[in-house]
Amino acid sequence: MIQGGMNAIHPRRDIMRERLVNAGALIILLAIGALALVGPSGLLAWGEDSARLTQYEGRIAQLRAREAELQNRKALLAPGNVDPDLASELLRRDLNVAHPDEYVMELEEQP
Repeated sequence: MIQGGMNAIHPRRDIMRERLVNAGALIILLAIGALALVGPSGLLAWGEDSARLTQYEGRIAQLRAREAELQNRKALLAPGNVDPDLASELLRRDLNVAHPDEYVMELEEQP
């Protein structure tokens, strides 16, 4: 009788252990599902990433245009092949050099 009573306890422990394992697995699966939806690389973050990508592509286009402009100026200032107009412009702007018969008019830059 004592042995029968003890054997009856073990199946209950096994059932409780199985329920706990199932509950733990369910919690883990729900956490993974929540991260897949709202996590840093989840479905909701894709929209933000797409908008940020468009913004970065616009900035990259601006930087490439500026790079092309600087490459052109570099070519115009290459030793032995300096563009006289650009050299004159830089001297006048940076060193404040002007001929006595010249008038300097400062204009605001247009955006």
